[in-house]
Amino acid sequence: MKYEFPVQAKILKPVEEVFDAVYNPKKISSYFTTAGASAPLDPGTQVMWEFADFPGAFPVYVKEMTKNEKIVFEWEASDGEGKGAGYNTRVEMTFTAIDKTTTLVRIVETGWKDPEENPHPCVGNAQGWMQMVCCLKGFVEYGINLRKGFM
Repeated sequence: MKYEFPVQAKILKPVEEVFDAVYNPKKISSYFTTAGASAPLDPGTQVMWEFADFPGAFPVYVKEMTKNEKIVFEWEASDGEGKGAGYNTRVEMTFTAIDKTTTLVRIVETGWKDPEENPHPCVGNAQGWMQMVCCLKGFVEYGINLRKGFM
């Protein structure tokens, strides 16, 4: 069985502003990668994401990027115990302009091995992505960091 848990949210800002809040390392570090992001999410790059509430840096391998439409990357799957599982999953973020002031952000992570035996890593990441889109919404709509003190 293929496991994928799509999450999505409507954000009441233009697609260009929402996309830039994910693509731009300074902006994404203001609400999600709260210990930093090393570079923009350009295709063919390895970007290091760090989180204040999780130890260590997480390498993100950017596979595709279409400005204001899509970002696709791979990163190492978790084993559910806070360690790497030894293989990558694929994350696809899409940005759809509903109108001039509303954007639909959808995130799907796929590629989990043996999710029926150990569903915790993929379910945990789905929860994390939902938190990310909520934090993105708070940041671009209201200029606040919802992750501060969250964990």
